Amino acid sequence: MTSLNVQTESATARHARVHFSDLLRSEWIKLTSLPTMLLALGGIFATGVGGALFLSVTLASSQPPSVLIVGNTMGEVTGGMVVLGQIIAGILGVMAIGSEYSSGTIQPTLLGSPTRLRVLWAKTVVVFMSVTVTAVVTVFTAWAVSFPFYAEFGLQVPLGTPGVGVAMFGAAVYLGLCAVFGLGIGALVRSTTVGSIIVFVATLLGPVMASVLPFGLFSRIVRVSLLGNAGDAMARVVPEGGPFLDVWTGHISTEAGWIIASVWAVVTLAAGAIVLKRRDA
Repeated sequence: MTSLNVQTESATARHARVHFSDLLRSEWIKLTSLPTMLLALGGIFATGVGGALFLSVTLASSQPPSVLIVGNTMGEVTGGMVVLGQIIAGILGVMAIGSEYSSGTIQPTLLGSPTRLRVLWAKTVVVFMSVTVTAVVTVFTAWAVSFPFYAEFGLQVPLGTPGVGVAMFGAAVYLGLCAVFGLGIGALVRSTTVGSIIVFVATLLGPVMASVLPFGLFSRIVRVSLLGNAGDAMARVVPEGGPFLDVWTGHISTEAGWIIASVWAVVTLAAGAIVLKRRDA
């Protein structure tokens, strides 16, 4: 047996001992060891809680409504986290793989696993769970700190109110899906800068631009198909009995929002997986 064969068999045996849990632990260490990643998670919390607290504190000076509208109150509780947090979460996903390409550490990362896609799946789990858990803590904290201010005007929304729990959980999961979307984009373009721009357009700028397009079937389809609008639907409390999806009015139900946002995340991640598997590191 030649020395080359011995080395090959040794490498194969070493790769065989790499379990998926090992990859998860490796990706978690990478995430928590990078200050930018921790700052991004902290940014989600700060913008979510800060935005909700600001709107509730200034409620008295903004002529609060005399009648409770659950959707409006919850929109102010979750709005800050969704609007700004979606961008932060998406960029975090881009950085999870884009930073490794820019630093060249992606090569030892891929060499440490016998299958490239297992690395991507591990990154997906870690990024999604980290962002979603952070968002859950953020949105419930935002609700808690703003509750007393709304209670002064009889506009408080208890957690047991129909649709409230679903909206809060939906807002958190949406940020997790944005992180997965960013991860897929990062695997596709391999550039943190380009990937961040795409995330910004898909989550925030795209819906704004779609709203000013000339009225027509194309503009209506674009509007209900965008990731940012799907996220708004996931975080919104909507009256029961509405349509599942209405292209002409732009109405997106909560269920439709979950589906559209999930499709965005899955499709981009699948495209990134194909590129990662076929293209040299």
